[in-house]
Amino acid sequence: MKKKVLSVILSTAMIASVLAGCGGGSEAPAADGSSAEAEAPAADGGSAEAEAPAADSGSAEAEAPATDSAAGGAEEITWMFWDDLNATEDLISLGYKDTVERFNKDYEGKYHVNVVTTNLEEYYAKLNALVAAGETPDCFIVSPGPNLDVYVDPGIAADLTDYIKADGWIDTFNGGEGAFSQQTYDGKIYAVPLNIAAACVFYNTEMFETAGITTMPTDWNGMLDACEKLQSAGYTPLTISAGTAWCLSMLAGYICDSEGVDLAAIDGGTASWLDANVVNATNKLVEISKYFQPTAAGDTNDVATANFYNEEAAMLIQGSWAIAQINGANPDFESKCGVFAFPGTDGRVIAKSDSLAMSANTAHPEAVIAFMKYFTDDTAQKYTAEVGGKIPVTTVEYDASKAPAQLEYVMDVFGNAKSTFGFYNESMATTEAGAFFDDTMVSIYLGTPVEEGLASLEDFYKNNVWNK
Repeated sequence: MKKKVLSVILSTAMIASVLAGCGGGSEAPAADGSSAEAEAPAADGGSAEAEAPAADSGSAEAEAPATDSAAGGAEEITWMFWDDLNATEDLISLGYKDTVERFNKDYEGKYHVNVVTTNLEEYYAKLNALVAAGETPDCFIVSPGPNLDVYVDPGIAADLTDYIKADGWIDTFNGGEGAFSQQTYDGKIYAVPLNIAAACVFYNTEMFETAGITTMPTDWNGMLDACEKLQSAGYTPLTISAGTAWCLSMLAGYICDSEGVDLAAIDGGTASWLDANVVNATNKLVEISKYFQPTAAGDTNDVATANFYNEEAAMLIQGSWAIAQINGANPDFESKCGVFAFPGTDGRVIAKSDSLAMSANTAHPEAVIAFMKYFTDDTAQKYTAEVGGKIPVTTVEYDASKAPAQLEYVMDVFGNAKSTFGFYNESMATTEAGAFFDDTMVSIYLGTPVEEGLASLEDFYKNNVWNK
């Protein structure tokens, strides 16, 4: 059976809202032996992404990571990515590796791309160091929202509008120009989306059956009831990473949204972090945390996800980019991996996309655009669905029978979605505000009283958002 992606399940308006962030993947060993995450980088809460990079040249504190070897007399360009393509098991990242290899083969002697890799925690720090040194990669991966703003505002990211609208490229995207709504600033397009992912609840169907759970939770009480039944059956109900702050704050964002928290109103100063609905949401985060694995505080996202596909926990709340990691690491687990929408959100779903930006100072814009187009051609986009399990951004047809089983479940989640929204930390007024939210949620999980933690968030907004 073949499907034209999104043309049935989403309207153009929904597509525009779906592309609200960047995607992700998995953690993989970096070249230096450290752990590398290919997740949504905007949400790690680290200081590296809290500071906007300087647009002018200067001395960089970190040296540019080593790139692939050059190729003859071809025009050389660099692409910076947050996963190690030679070490990863993540299927989406492996698809990107194939895209690079196809491009270099097809353009041999004319263009050649060198890949600069790092791990997630260091990605923005190293990217910003290269920017400060006047060595911005020709092409780099980003998340829309604040993580793209900081490259648009100082003129680091190039205006791609004319390129995207030339030669019918824009017409290959679902929704046409609407597909770029979250990559557009002041009417100009600054990044190209590559795929779509939804944040869902992945669950072990066998564990649910053993625990006597026959109906998926649709509200908060149902979620707590499922957790209690799983725990009574001897299972760890939920695996999550509080060591990677954005994972915990993604759950917090879902709960806040279900409680009717109006983030735009808070950013605008007409609502408060101390309002009753925020307090209620944060208390619910604390309430469900008793069902986390005991090591959640220190576990990375890689470890938390492995807990799930190694059948050490019954549920994982994560983006559908995790399908590529789950199936890449344990293909046999696919048959018992179910998916349902996070309960209690009234049909609202967190959605994200990987995106590519181009340096405004690149000496090789035509080569970069040619490279970007390889990520959105039919070969790459079919792979996105049929192997990676993410939703393509183009109108490509794919064979649903070849796709991971979880993709059909995710498509059902989207089909029943009333609207989408982005990660909370990526939707706030600044990257600093998003990072502070992440850290606050982790602090509260670790034992800071709810009111005290939210008061510190309120103070941060008073000093850094509302009075600026």
